[in-house]
Amino acid sequence: VTLVESGGGLVQAGDSLRLSCAVSGSAFSSYVMGWFRQVPGKEREFVAAISWIADSTYYSDSVKGRFTISRDNNENTVYLQMNSLKPDDTADYYCAASDQKSPGVVVHYIRQRELYNYWGPGVQVTVSS
Repeated sequence: VTLVESGGGLVQAGDSLRLSCAVSGSAFSSYVMGWFRQVPGKEREFVAAISWIADSTYYSDSVKGRFTISRDNNENTVYLQMNSLKPDDTADYYCAASDQKSPGVVVHYIRQRELYNYWGPGVQVTVSS
């Protein structure tokens, strides 16, 4: 399984960006998909996720109301629509996939990096003030 992110770039505060993550293979619809971000010197942090359980979505408090995660199972792609961007959103953004099938495990760990077993190389997002 390979994941490839795209759509990053340099924008100004208040602008929008949409990140995309293309996933190889035929099992995409059964994956939990997540977005994480990381700045140098800090741990990779959870941003958003969407599960295969009724396409339930989850967000970190810092992006709730501004970011939207969605998936297109026909295109094997997950998206992260980022609106009202702030300089604090500057980071490398990583797409991740999990083939975890237990609903209880998914719900409990969906915000944890340990749930995800496939990762993309990352894409840079820079928000200037």
